[in-house]
Amino acid sequence: MVLLESEQFLTELTSLFQKCQLSGSVCITLKKYDGRTKPIPRKGSVEGFEPSGNKCLLRATDGKKKISTVVTSKEVNKFQMAYSNLLRANMDGLKKRDKKSKSKKSKAAQ
Repeated sequence: MVLLESEQFLTELTSLFQKCQLSGSVCITLKKYDGRTKPIPRKGSVEGFEPSGNKCLLRATDGKKKISTVVTSKEVNKFQMAYSNLLRANMDGLKKRDKKSKSKKSKAAQ
């Protein structure tokens, strides 16, 4: 997994979306990140470790290539705007929901 800066992550994510536009998918995960690189031992405590601020870890993969970035609380607004614009621009291949089959299933359940 490659840890990138936020701007580099967005450009690589754009290229992943374009590569998987006709066939394939891109999986994106987001979770809270406390700065640890090693797991916590089961017994005992880790002394001297203090998380430094709130951070988010974003990971993206197309099954072959994996990229990731860490976004701090200071730059989250800037990153969120750029990230949302990127998602809007690249989510054109989604399938529309079939409303008829959903209403038939709900009627059959009653």
